[in-house]
Amino acid sequence: MPKPMTLSEKIIAKAAGVESVTPGDIVTCAVDLAMMHDSSGPRRAGRMLDELGVPVWDKDKLVVITDHYTVDPDPASAAIQDHAREWVAEKSLPHFLPDQGICHVVLPENGFLKPGMFCVGGDSHSTTGGAFGAFMVGIGATELAGVLATGEIWVRVPETLRIDVTGKLAPGVAAKDVILKLCGDIGVMGANYMVVEYAGEAVRALSVDERMTLTNMAAELGAKTGIVTPDKATAEWLAEAGAGDVDIETWQGDDGAPVSRTITIDGAALAPQVAAPSNPENAADVTEYAGTPVQQAYIGACTGAKLEDLRMAADVVRGRTKAAGLRFFVAPASNKIRDAARTDGTLQTLEDAGALILPTGCGGCIGIGDARLEENMTGISSTNRNFVGRAGPASSKLYLGSPCSVAAAAITGEITDPREFIGEFL
Repeated sequence: MPKPMTLSEKIIAKAAGVESVTPGDIVTCAVDLAMMHDSSGPRRAGRMLDELGVPVWDKDKLVVITDHYTVDPDPASAAIQDHAREWVAEKSLPHFLPDQGICHVVLPENGFLKPGMFCVGGDSHSTTGGAFGAFMVGIGATELAGVLATGEIWVRVPETLRIDVTGKLAPGVAAKDVILKLCGDIGVMGANYMVVEYAGEAVRALSVDERMTLTNMAAELGAKTGIVTPDKATAEWLAEAGAGDVDIETWQGDDGAPVSRTITIDGAALAPQVAAPSNPENAADVTEYAGTPVQQAYIGACTGAKLEDLRMAADVVRGRTKAAGLRFFVAPASNKIRDAARTDGTLQTLEDAGALILPTGCGGCIGIGDARLEENMTGISSTNRNFVGRAGPASSKLYLGSPCSVAAAAITGEITDPREFIGEFL
């Protein structure tokens, strides 16, 4: 009888060309898709490839996206963009997506991901791809250069940490609250080199947008990647993105497949979470930090500016105006999301509340552009990290929260429980 395997183990076994794998095994995997962006890509991994003097192993399996320096007017950033364009043209690469949004959102939006794929990305938050039932890991420039040259990468098969979220999330509580709760409970290295598999009734009820938040921030747990078992919602989302036929039946974990540990979170009892400076693991119920003044509220990044994120924020601010003197920024995660939010009135609702809509891109998440925090400024953001100096000068301070929590703070000028507002519109 075949050995029962988790979904991640099945994908790794397929990529390695073996019948089964066990945590701790070291195997060489064929890469189905590689993604790189303007920061880690042509100017780093691409340069290493050129120094090796070998071509890209399979041009059709490489996607290059510009997002990190697209909103920065600095000449050095412009030079990085120019280099990316020139390198892509020189290699005659067919899949170049410049200025369309943040790579972790743009990649699936364009139909490149499917369940069962083994993928790598030149960015730590490439783990986002696990929301689609793919095994996708973030790797550094040296490893990425090796993949570009050979199409292969070695993997030590990780153990699986299963997160079982029971019940149903209450109005005003989002996937960001689930992952911040987890960061607070087990710490930023609490899942070191593990696969975080999100399961349970509450996860199955989440939209794909919300599942992307969970897998994205597996990186904040030190995980190798995060993954959600694909289902009908996955297939429908990918079909709309043009991914073609999607196999969700094959890519299911086996009953009885052993996992290292299971952590249960009571979704129905979960309160909105906020992480204090300067670490995502400084997370606690929003009431712990309620009343803390903030001078900026930022809804952006791959983690917190997808279409559903923007709609959640709009539900909170509808009919209200931002606090006097507070800077309120919204940067949709992609151009497609921006256009959809403009069409359905979401952006207008946010603008009516005083939000300034910024161009899509990594922007404020990495301390670039208008949303960069100023000296000694305190902000709250829907982004994934709040380490010292990431979003602004070392003197600045950043709290993390869901789009609902960020929007609530924008209205009051202080950290506020979004449930005070959200119920009015449901």
